[in-house]
Amino acid sequence: MILNTVNTVDQRKTTVPIADKNTDDKNIILCTNNLCLCYGTKPAIENISVKIPERSITAIIGPSGSGKSSFLCCLNKLTQMNEDCDVTGSIRFRDQEVLADEVSVTKLRCQIGMLFQTPNPFPFSIWKNLELPLRHHGIRNKEIITEKIETVLKDVGLWQEVNNRLKNSAQTLSGGQQQRLCLARALILKPEVILMDEPCSALDPLSSQHIEKLIRDLSSTCTVAIVTHNLAQAQRIADYVAFFWNQDNKGQLIEYGTTEQIFKSPRHELTKAYVISGN
Repeated sequence: MILNTVNTVDQRKTTVPIADKNTDDKNIILCTNNLCLCYGTKPAIENISVKIPERSITAIIGPSGSGKSSFLCCLNKLTQMNEDCDVTGSIRFRDQEVLADEVSVTKLRCQIGMLFQTPNPFPFSIWKNLELPLRHHGIRNKEIITEKIETVLKDVGLWQEVNNRLKNSAQTLSGGQQQRLCLARALILKPEVILMDEPCSALDPLSSQHIEKLIRDLSSTCTVAIVTHNLAQAQRIADYVAFFWNQDNKGQLIEYGTTEQIFKSPRHELTKAYVISGN
């Protein structure tokens, strides 16, 4: 239904993204300029330019195949895990160019964490899932490790549920608990940005509500960029929305603005067709 409605719009007008003019550059934590990604010879996204304010939630919406997840993976160089990926353009994280060769991927992923669509706890104990990233980044003091693990489990609302079975396998947790554990694992290194790729798509409604609340709480200290197909979720939790569309087999940014503007007064006809037909 959504695609049928949107396909009636003249797509020739989708080549230049409409941006939010009210964003204060002083508060920008992530900025992309003409960002392009190709898998081999096949382009995935083209000329994505967007500014993401710090301590905010940006929802990335659009149909499947529009490059949303590919865009997200560029932001902390997860694309480097695929040798066929070629990323060009610019990604600025504060004052550093993310795509520069000298940027440490290990350090970058401490600052820009990632939560995936499907919960992916390591096949170890709950405790070890949280201890491993700390030790990997040079934290060895047991008291500090213990304090950080307890704090982060409380932050994601898991402490009361798991404090008496921290040595049990993380695989014994429910799906919602596993996703919160994975969020805790990402947060334990105190990142400035968390990237989330449809974190609620595999969860039941109650678990999704819990994750949504955590995301809202996170935005007081952290910047969140979340890919979601759930337009109602985007409206509930996001401060800003970026609408992607597949144009000529390449993901392109069509419009970016505040959540209220995108859903109540979209400037682009494609955006209007998509958000109306999805509600």
